[in-house]
Amino acid sequence: MTVTSRPAGSSVGRTIGSVALATVVAAVAAGLTTVVIALIARALGASHDFQPLQPASYLPLTVLGVLAGAIGWQVIRRRATRPAAVLRWLAPVVVALSLIPDIAVGAAGTSPGVSWGAVSALMLMHLTVAATAVLVYRRFMPVR
Repeated sequence: MTVTSRPAGSSVGRTIGSVALATVVAAVAAGLTTVVIALIARALGASHDFQPLQPASYLPLTVLGVLAGAIGWQVIRRRATRPAAVLRWLAPVVVALSLIPDIAVGAAGTSPGVSWGAVSALMLMHLTVAATAVLVYRRFMPVR
């Protein structure tokens, strides 16, 4: 009887590699998408004074969100007994919760340059970042 074994840490290395690759691909794709949304919002009249539509504001948050999503996806993928079912309800709930601060900014109306058009662009950014990330995670970190 022959016993084969994997080198110690190979599964961990593959896991870290898949999370890192998914994070980079999703961050680049989502970052490009958010840039396009911000440019369109500006072309449609969103104020340049509205800081959340400045790349220095939204790009780091895009990367942070994608990284947090990748880690969460991986944890659920590895630990949940039915990861697909958990992700099917959890991802929309997290996205819905992420819209609350945007709505609060619009409702308060106190930020420089705030308008519902600009706030709508932020909300669209949240939706597209999440959609992009989920598509990438499904490709690079499939669930059973």
